Amino acid sequence: MPTYYSYTFFFSPSMCSTVGRGLVCVSEKMQLASNKPFIFVLLSLVPFLILISTLVMVIVSTTPRALNSSWFSFSSSWNSEEINPLASTPQISSVSASSSSNYTTLPDVHVAEAPHIPPPPGKKQEKWKDKRYSKLEKLETSLARARSSIRKAARNGSLISTHEDPDYVPHGPIYRNANAFHRSYLEMEKLFRIYVYEEGEPPIFHNGPCKSIYSTEGRFIHEMEKGSFYRTADPEEALLYFLPFSVVMMVQYLYVPDSHEIHAIENTVIDYINLISRNHPFWNRSLGADHFMLSCHDWGPRTSTSVQYLYNSSIRVLCNANTSEGFNPSKDVSFPEIHLRTGEMSGLIGGLSPSRRSILGFFAGRLHGHIRHLLLEQWKDKDKELQVYDQLPDGVSYDSMLKKSRFCLCPSGYEVASPRVVEAIYAECVPVLISDSYVPPFSDVLNWKSFSVQVEVRDIANIKNILMGISQAQYLRMYRRVKQVQRHFVVNATPKRFDVFHMTIHSIWLRRLNIRIRD
Repeated sequence: MPTYYSYTFFFSPSMCSTVGRGLVCVSEKMQLASNKPFIFVLLSLVPFLILISTLVMVIVSTTPRALNSSWFSFSSSWNSEEINPLASTPQISSVSASSSSNYTTLPDVHVAEAPHIPPPPGKKQEKWKDKRYSKLEKLETSLARARSSIRKAARNGSLISTHEDPDYVPHGPIYRNANAFHRSYLEMEKLFRIYVYEEGEPPIFHNGPCKSIYSTEGRFIHEMEKGSFYRTADPEEALLYFLPFSVVMMVQYLYVPDSHEIHAIENTVIDYINLISRNHPFWNRSLGADHFMLSCHDWGPRTSTSVQYLYNSSIRVLCNANTSEGFNPSKDVSFPEIHLRTGEMSGLIGGLSPSRRSILGFFAGRLHGHIRHLLLEQWKDKDKELQVYDQLPDGVSYDSMLKKSRFCLCPSGYEVASPRVVEAIYAECVPVLISDSYVPPFSDVLNWKSFSVQVEVRDIANIKNILMGISQAQYLRMYRRVKQVQRHFVVNATPKRFDVFHMTIHSIWLRRLNIRIRD
């Protein structure tokens, strides 16, 4: 039999010359073995040992795969993101403004799980013929590492960052998680690159105001045009793409006064998106999810509705961060409104010490929206400690009133954003936010409750009691925190680390971390 023949190869072939003699050969060899030394008998058993060892190797080779499968099924403590950050990335079929439930945020800094942004419908899926990674895959892998690093830092729970920094180390309760924020900021400086589309001509594109209530819009656009920070000339290495149109300039040049229609503005945005989608592959690749627009004008949100994917998928950086009007904190960014009357910061920062601030609360502003109407109706010229004006008396300086008040009232106007929030922070006056549905700037990082007072509209009549109920010790803590948080709202001619420009970029960076793009 063949099996036996396999065992006869340790003997001379002449001893078994035919198949028919197979059994005889075996018996003869065994008899021969009995007359040989014991070592020869052992050698005759080698084939059996080889067979056994082969069977053992087969069993062992299959064991690791079985162990791995049972490991994934029963181990509830195993964290896949620590081993392979991309492994825990959920896959979704579409992205819309209503898909915020797909974002699982951290308890402090909002670094969410990254939903997959699919290619446009009908796009042919290419199969890789080798194991080389595309540029986009490499970028996404670097983002996955950043996510993992930030999540690890978030678990620290310390009020002070454990990372060294020559300029500033975030610390204290003004941050939701100082360690996670600092880690994220350092990752941003290392990885974040933005491509600014070159299409479009000034004054509507690549341009913006720098001396008005909309100054932050113009300042940001001009800084991106200079290209000193984060900008890349190579769109293939960019993580995000900036749409450099200014809604303020569109209103100035395209809006017909008193016409109450903005079709010309909407058509301009539509034409621009069509242009860049024809000239570049990046908009169609992600349906706009890795693109962002920026506007401080009240019509910024309305302008974005002209293109479905701009509204639903793109990152919208808006001063008018109103959740009741479609602002989605998971993908949109709240942008601080800063009124630079002269375009300069000189004289705006600082105020009197707490012991010299004689006014409990202060507001001055014209009737502008129902919240201010309620505030003026309730408090205008009715209290010496809570001073509320629609117009300041002659000879009284608005800035000086801010600098000698303990609390500065910041009610929303027709829109939720108000430059008074940043004005209060500059004057080291604790801001009192009175609004509905407003998301304060940088609230993904900053703990606004630690340095501001938030009053609901229905409690306007009770504002004085609320402010009087804050103890001296608590007020002093809030005062010190306002001074600390100032650095994040300062506008510098040349941006400095952690200032308002970099904080805005960081908020955009966090939204980019929340998505994953595939070819």
